[in-house]
Amino acid sequence: MTRAPLLSSRNLGSDGHASSRPSPPSALQKHLLSKHPGITSLPTALRELVVHGFSSPKKVLVPIANGTEPMEAVITIDVLRRAGADVTVASAEKDLRVEACWGIKIVADALVSDCTDSSFDLISLPGGMPGSATLRDCGALQSIVKKQAEKGGLYAAICAAPAVALGSWGLLQGLKATCYPSFMEKLPSEAIKVESRVQVDGRVATSRGPGTAIEFSLALVEQLYGKEKADEVAGPMVMRPHHGAEFAMTELNSIEWKINNTPQILVPIANGSEEMEAVMIIDILRRAKANVIVASVEDKLEIVASRKVKLVADMLLDEAVKLQYDLIVLPGGLGGAQAFSTSEKLVDLLKKQAKSKKLYGAICASPAMVLEPHGLLKGKKATAYPAMCNKLSDPSECENRVVVDGNLITSRGPGTSMEFALAIVEKLFGRQNALNLAKTLVFI
Repeated sequence: MTRAPLLSSRNLGSDGHASSRPSPPSALQKHLLSKHPGITSLPTALRELVVHGFSSPKKVLVPIANGTEPMEAVITIDVLRRAGADVTVASAEKDLRVEACWGIKIVADALVSDCTDSSFDLISLPGGMPGSATLRDCGALQSIVKKQAEKGGLYAAICAAPAVALGSWGLLQGLKATCYPSFMEKLPSEAIKVESRVQVDGRVATSRGPGTAIEFSLALVEQLYGKEKADEVAGPMVMRPHHGAEFAMTELNSIEWKINNTPQILVPIANGSEEMEAVMIIDILRRAKANVIVASVEDKLEIVASRKVKLVADMLLDEAVKLQYDLIVLPGGLGGAQAFSTSEKLVDLLKKQAKSKKLYGAICASPAMVLEPHGLLKGKKATAYPAMCNKLSDPSECENRVVVDGNLITSRGPGTSMEFALAIVEKLFGRQNALNLAKTLVFI
């Protein structure tokens, strides 16, 4: 008799929870439960593994193209992979590498044309223009999504994509749907237009823009795995308590961040950097008209981020250190923060930045793993990822989502990244510009 497998590290997330929702128990597993009722008192993750054994992960397709909105794509990929989904990032272009909006370069796992014979539990389309139009015009993708709809599978779209792609393909008939505000009139007449931040109607989910992408992604996790898993994934991300509310920062020792010309900003990335954090920072600061240089601390331009999204930097750090910056911002991610902390060139650059009273900042693991051990938080108040706050010599401001202390800005995690980036915009360009940008993103 074949015994149901009990434990495997590959099916557990870093927090010890099962990485995907298992299938119903077999007769053997039901027998196991009846004979050993004590199993029900085990922690949830362990109980599920004992009872259910292993189920194959949910398969998800996220197509991308030149002009895709990178926040919407990367947040969806990242959050679904956190839930344990097997996400294929597929390029609708001829090449794997695409240039998304705001000059952010992403390398796909496959071409859409390679995925036509594959089966998916969910297909989710990011927005952005002209990316959404390219997805609409991709015959292979249209065929895949229509087959998904015909078999009763889950499909979803955000921003421009519900109107431009799903609506054009006739896949919103009689369904409640939302999209980016300026595209609402382009939704087909047979769709029921709603202005929800996220709208789920049966097997179809739609949403509004970059500022609703995390909520949208968690709704997809709930559709695939249930609310318990969605809550489990949301917990470590340091989510906003009230979506759509105005954002704020905690500011001490306030100084004016005065820069006469276009702000020059360095965002280093490395293998293991948190892709949501990096992409939100880069995207939002470029939207605000800052000149953002993305520099790889690795020996090549392409890095593999913490949830395996492949990003391409503008230059290597060796070249980037030759330039002057008004602000240096470090994304988090455990592996990325470790790489930053051991990069002598980056640490030296940060020390010179701080010594000359220039601006610098970090989010998530980086305040605790990079700034603290190198003396860059001396005499400063800061926050960090909740589990890392015990590494700060002064954790008194740790509960705040964004902390500005003079020329330093710090923040907590993926769920605070948009607030973090918008706080930088506010300090550089003023509150009104930050609010206008937040509204454009559908963050507020």
